[in-house]
Amino acid sequence: MFLITPIANTLQDVAVFSWDLGLTVANLVTPSRKVGHVTPAGEPGAGGKWPEYIAPGEGDSRCSCPALNALANHGILPRDGKNIKFNEFGSKIRSTYNFAASFCFFVPNFAANMLKRDYKKDSFDLADLDLHNGIEHDASLTREDSALVPNQGKVHVPFVKELLALASGKDKDGNVLLTQKDLSEYSAKRRVDARANNPNFTLSTFHKVFGSSNSSTLLTIFGGRVDDLESILIDERLPDGWESRIRKQLGLTIGSFNSTVLKVEFGINENKYKEQLAKQAAETPAESSS
Repeated sequence: MFLITPIANTLQDVAVFSWDLGLTVANLVTPSRKVGHVTPAGEPGAGGKWPEYIAPGEGDSRCSCPALNALANHGILPRDGKNIKFNEFGSKIRSTYNFAASFCFFVPNFAANMLKRDYKKDSFDLADLDLHNGIEHDASLTREDSALVPNQGKVHVPFVKELLALASGKDKDGNVLLTQKDLSEYSAKRRVDARANNPNFTLSTFHKVFGSSNSSTLLTIFGGRVDDLESILIDERLPDGWESRIRKQLGLTIGSFNSTVLKVEFGINENKYKEQLAKQAAETPAESSS
């Protein structure tokens, strides 16, 4: 068993990534979904009509991912965020956010393995996903580190407002947008600040890239639009009339997504932010004496 399981997992990953490559290529030659018809007919949110939003109550389970919490807040997942079947989870993600089927198998399967549970048989509560340094990690853009605030289901609003205030882009309709550069710069700030303020700070290369994948979701699925992100990141609510900004017929694949992830990650320059801090510190005495 010790030998068979890793081999089986490797073969499964090869199969999933091959499947994903096929979907990526197929998206190049398949017509995109029409605006207003990205969410499939018959699914929650079709035509931008989302189920009623109800904020979580005492005892409800939530996690560090605003997009997943929103599914529970709208009743697309169980409203209490509990007893979610791994093998039913992906279809909810796919119909709501238009991630590709390969993506929507890989992520729940990864979570099941992380929690040492059976993908086909077992279930989870949203809070279970916040196993520290599993998926949840330090230097989040929307949460304080778990060593400082153990309940990762609660958003840290000042972080979100600081992030959205950095938005430097605009689309052709005049909507204010977060850009890859904005997210890279704020990620650098969060990593430096978290390392300074959290004595138990850790951030492996894997979790750095995973953090940049969270940022990339804001750019891809949400198109970087600040008006939408304010609702999804603070209230964990899908805006009225909203639909995924990914219009590819077969959804956002792992391969396409990773191209954005790597741009965000390679754009992160912690030393530049440290130099800015040093410059500010050097200028402060002169300003106070004048």
